[in-house]
Amino acid sequence: MPFVKNHNHKKLKLILLSIIFVALGVTLTVFVSHRRILEKEGNIVSGIQSKANISIGKVHQTATRNGIKEWSLDATSVNYIAKKNQAIFQDLSVTFYLKDKTEVYLTANKGILKTDSNDMELFGNIVVKNSKYRLKTENLFYRHNKRIIFSKVPVKVTGAAFDLAADSMSLNLNTNKTMFEGKVEGILSESVRL
Repeated sequence: MPFVKNHNHKKLKLILLSIIFVALGVTLTVFVSHRRILEKEGNIVSGIQSKANISIGKVHQTATRNGIKEWSLDATSVNYIAKKNQAIFQDLSVTFYLKDKTEVYLTANKGILKTDSNDMELFGNIVVKNSKYRLKTENLFYRHNKRIIFSKVPVKVTGAAFDLAADSMSLNLNTNKTMFEGKVEGILSESVRL
């Protein structure tokens, strides 16, 4: 009988050792595969970071010319790419300062500022407004040298005395004049002077 107990004891040891080796094998396999996944994610993150030289959260920027403030910009984040001379802003708002001391406010989901020229291209849920009107569009450009805001895609403009839609538009911030092009439709109240 002692031989049988010893034989069962050897079987139990063999089974326990097998379970330990299987557990080690599974643990090692999980570790190696998880490490490969982390290396791939690390490559993706480092690829993004290598494109952006600087990434900043909550940013404020002001553009001046001859000591006069022309616009100021606030955003939740910015990525600066030096080799493209671009700053890419998320959730931004821009205030344009006009000669007559009035202000034009702009908001957008995303904006690209060319840092060498201060020109901008804006994307997504764009709203431009002042005390007299409100403009909505999906893509807008700003040319800093000429101080012109323009859109090549449809816009909707509303005010107290009008409601307009156009295929494209441009707003000269120096003269505060707006030009609509393409198919222009709208309603003007009797109080609007032409």
